[in-house]
Amino acid sequence: MNIDKKIYKKLLQVPEGKVTTYGELAKAVGFTNGQRAVGKIMNKNPYPVIIPCHRVVKADGQVGGYAYGKKVKINMLEKEGIKIKNDKIVDWEKNIHRF
Repeated sequence: MNIDKKIYKKLLQVPEGKVTTYGELAKAVGFTNGQRAVGKIMNKNPYPVIIPCHRVVKADGQVGGYAYGKKVKINMLEKEGIKIKNDKIVDWEKNIHRF
């Protein structure tokens, strides 16, 4: 299985209403220091929403980018119950999914 598929498969484990980080996701599939690569893989996700790349955020709680725009990502996260203020996840530790 290639790295893209491993990452997408692992991402499916992040439940609605939770987020993970690019680094956590990379580490979860054994991809050391692969956070930038994970970001690129998320950007070319062939099945957005089904493979919930909107649930991947920066390590400091910032929402980060999204292929369809940050505003769309924020709206999707808020619909899942995640509170965001100034482009940052509120109650960061409460909302993070660790593998």
